[in-house]
Amino acid sequence: MEPKKTRESFASRLGFILVSAGCAIGIGNVWRFPTVTGENGGGVFVLFYLLFLVIMGIPVLTMELAVGRAGRGSAGMAYKALEPKGSKWHLHGWVCMAGCALLMMYYTTVTGWMVDYFVRFLTGGFEGTGDVEAVFNSALANPGEQVLWMALITAAGFLVCAQGLQSGLERIGKWMMGALILLILVLVAHSFVLDGVGEGLAFYLLPDWDRAMEQGLGNVIMAAMNQSFFTLSLGIGAMEIFGSYMDRRFALPGEAARICVLDTFVAICAGLIIFPACFTFGVSPDSGPQLIFVTLPHVFQNMAGGRLWGALFFLFMTFASFTTVIAVFENLIATVMDQFGWTRRKTCLAGAAALIVLGLPCALGFNLLGGVQPLGPGSTILDFEDFLVSNLLLPVGSLIYLLFCVSRWGWGFGNYLQECNTGDGPKMPRALKIYFQFILPLLIAAILIQGLL
Repeated sequence: MEPKKTRESFASRLGFILVSAGCAIGIGNVWRFPTVTGENGGGVFVLFYLLFLVIMGIPVLTMELAVGRAGRGSAGMAYKALEPKGSKWHLHGWVCMAGCALLMMYYTTVTGWMVDYFVRFLTGGFEGTGDVEAVFNSALANPGEQVLWMALITAAGFLVCAQGLQSGLERIGKWMMGALILLILVLVAHSFVLDGVGEGLAFYLLPDWDRAMEQGLGNVIMAAMNQSFFTLSLGIGAMEIFGSYMDRRFALPGEAARICVLDTFVAICAGLIIFPACFTFGVSPDSGPQLIFVTLPHVFQNMAGGRLWGALFFLFMTFASFTTVIAVFENLIATVMDQFGWTRRKTCLAGAAALIVLGLPCALGFNLLGGVQPLGPGSTILDFEDFLVSNLLLPVGSLIYLLFCVSRWGWGFGNYLQECNTGDGPKMPRALKIYFQFILPLLIAAILIQGLL
C-alpha cells in the first residue's frame, strides 16, 4: 500500500531506533530485570532471557512494525488497510488504544515518583533523614503531592508530543535517550570502584545452576520467557505506531534487533549499578519496588558523594520512564487523529485533560482510595491496572498480532514476510513459517495462562 502523502515520518533512522527503544526501556528494566535475574540463578537466567528475546521478542516486534509500516496508520487503521474484506481484526485497534490509556493511568504516577526523588536528592531533601521508608510512605499518603506530580508528568508529555513527531517526540526522545545512555555509563563506572563489585557481579552474571535448581529450572525458563516478552511492551500497538512512521529502506529484523539490543543493554547495566551497591552496603538485592524507593536511597545516603549519585540515578530513572510516557502518548494521539480527524493540538489538549482525570484513581490509591483493594488485601489500584496490562492485554494483543500476520484468515504469512524483508539488512527466513504458525502461539499462550493463574 502506498504511503499517505500527509503521514508524518521520522527524520532519521537513528531517531526511529532511539524513540522505539525509549518506548521499550522503562521502569521495569531497572527494578524488575536485576531482581528476577538475581532470584533465578544469575547468568543462567540471562542466557535463557537472551534466547527467548531472539526467538520470541524479535519476531513479534517485527510483526507489529510490519503492520504499522504496511498499513501506514495507528493500529485500527492499519488493520483496516490490511485485513481481508469483511473481517473484524481492526476492532483490536480500540483494545490497543484502551491498553495504552490504561498503562498511562498508572505509569504517569510512578514516573512522578522518579522526578520527586530526583528533586529530593538534588536539593538535599534526604540529608539528615534516617528513615527513608518513612519519607516514601509520607509522600504516598499525601494526595495533593501524588496528583501534582502525575498531572505535571502528563502535561509535560503531551506538551512534547504537541510539537509534532520530528520537532517533539523525535527531538526530545533522541536527547533524552542520549542522556540516559551517558548517565548509565557514568553510574556503571562508579559501581566498579565500590568494594562489593566482585561479589555483586558474581551474584548477578555468573551462572549459578544450584540457585537456578532451587527455584526450579522450569520456573527460571518461564521467568526468562516472561521478561524477554514483556520488556518490549508488545501487544498494545505501542511499537506498531512507529512502524507507521518508518520508510522502507531497511528490513525489519535488523531494526527490531537494534531496539532489543538497546533495551537489553539498559536492563543489564541497571544490574551492574544495583548489585555492587547492594553487596557493598549489605542490603538485599531482591526487594522489588522497595529496592528503588527505599533500599537504594538508603545506600546513597551512606555513600561518599551520595547526594550526587542519588540525583544522577533518579535522573536516569526519570529519563527511562518519561521516554516511555511520550512514546505511548504518541500512540494515543495518532489513534485519535486517524479515527476522528482531529488536529494534533486539539488531540493533545483533550488527551492531557482525559489522562489527568483517568490517572486520579492510581494517584489517590495510596491515600484517599487506599481502602480500594481490587486484587485482595494489601493490593492497590496500581497493582490492578498493572495486572490488566501486563498479564492480559500484552499477551492477548501479541497473540492477535501474531495470528493476523501468519494465518490465512488475517493478513497472511506471505504478505507479512514481504513487508518484513523489504529493504536492506538481515531477512526473516521463510523456513520459520511452521514455527511462527504453531510453536510461537503456544509460547505466548503459556505466558498468558501463567499470568492469569
